Amino acid sequence: MDSGNHTEFVLEGLSETRELQVLLCILLLIFYIIILPANFLIIVTILKDRQLGAPMFFFLGNLAFMDICYSCVTPPKMIVNFFSGCQTISFKGCLTQLFFIHFLGGAEIYLLISMAVDRYVAICHPLHYVTIITKPVCWALVVTAWAGGFTHSIIQVIIILPLPFCGPNKLKNFFCDVTQIIRLACTNAYNLEFAMFINSGVVTAGCFVLLLISYGALLIKVRTGASQGKTKASSTCITHIIIVFIMFGPAIYLYCHPFRDFPFDKMVGFLHIVVFPLMNPMIYTLRNKEIKVAMWRLLKNRNI
Repeated sequence: MDSGNHTEFVLEGLSETRELQVLLCILLLIFYIIILPANFLIIVTILKDRQLGAPMFFFLGNLAFMDICYSCVTPPKMIVNFFSGCQTISFKGCLTQLFFIHFLGGAEIYLLISMAVDRYVAICHPLHYVTIITKPVCWALVVTAWAGGFTHSIIQVIIILPLPFCGPNKLKNFFCDVTQIIRLACTNAYNLEFAMFINSGVVTAGCFVLLLISYGALLIKVRTGASQGKTKASSTCITHIIIVFIMFGPAIYLYCHPFRDFPFDKMVGFLHIVVFPLMNPMIYTLRNKEIKVAMWRLLKNRNI
């Protein structure tokens, strides 16, 4: 089996039990029907409401957009495979799936760092906030996030593209990922595994630690600072910490352990790829009074 001759991989799926597959697909469809429109509503609300013109909401709108895209990379193929009974995916399709998973995931990591920078300036330099976090700066941070995600992802694709595949072609998962594909290559992949571990695992864990330290320091400063705006600033930092845990926790589990199977890999992958991305903006919205009021105002004006 050669990677240049339209190699096909076989996806094992979420479960070998068809009844469980049916249940998970139904739950996934229900989840999407409810949560996906809510995320679009968040974006529309931020775009339409002039009172949500602060950089914080600009970043939240981009986070919602990234999460919508991220959660739509894998499920369509998974659902099509389930209903068609065909579990195969082409080599090009597999690389495309892998590229967008890491592209959007990497971009979101850099966006969360940008959001941390925004909160740092807002809390530590409030008098200069408007002059530092300007609209051009916000756009520059978002573009940098997308560029960072692209760079991270294209490295994965460039490394995998020339690999020879001549043996087993079954991926023990429901989506294509670097940890699965490298193990099927007909070559000594130790150096590649180490490179991927650094590119995905170590970098992700490092960003996670840095973000926790930064938000921890900001919380301490807020608690010991003036009382004005203390509650709102604390709530915002705690919300960001929750999102950081949701985003980074599963990623660290998936990419920081050795490249071999563990019992919870599929479940953690399902939460990381499908469920959690759509929940991030929802968590932020539920903890932010301004967005909830703006959403209600938008819906009321449209008589929905």
